[in-house]
Amino acid sequence: MTDGPRTTNWYVITGGPSSGKTTTVNLLRERGYQTTIEHARHYIDLQRIAGRTTEQVRARQLEFQQGVLAMQLEQEAALDPDAVVFLDRAVPDSLAYYRFLGLAPDDRLIKAVNHARYRMTFVLDLLPLAPDYARTEDAADQQRIHDLLTEVYAALPSPLVRVPVMPAAERVQFILGHLA
Repeated sequence: MTDGPRTTNWYVITGGPSSGKTTTVNLLRERGYQTTIEHARHYIDLQRIAGRTTEQVRARQLEFQQGVLAMQLEQEAALDPDAVVFLDRAVPDSLAYYRFLGLAPDDRLIKAVNHARYRMTFVLDLLPLAPDYARTEDAADQQRIHDLLTEVYAALPSPLVRVPVMPAAERVQFILGHLA
């Protein structure tokens, strides 16, 4: 990491749980764009391989959030800031989740949020909640997380674009039509 903020050509795809982020990012990858993975799900998957249940991982929220943040920081540090990349969540998502969970953000998180500059952030409007093994939030949590994500990204210097609910392929076209 350099000392000051750096401007990147990265586009963040974010939104509350079950907003279609990963589907959107996968469609962008299919079109030939460089993309990233969502680290919360990846972290849970790695912990499950190691023998822990999702409930055990989620019971230790600070450890979980710190693990996800470490993976996100490592990924963003490895990306070329000049390359066009679509990120399935980014470092500021961690700040929203810390707030949602009532966790005090540490200096590493605050520094990282203040450090990165994204080309643009796309916040996907929520779809009906579809719980699965990694997504344990209810509809009220889904909305609260979505609102916190919007608040965190709106406070950053990069433009924020709300992506309405529409079929996945149309969302991708909407995003591509709004690139800066």
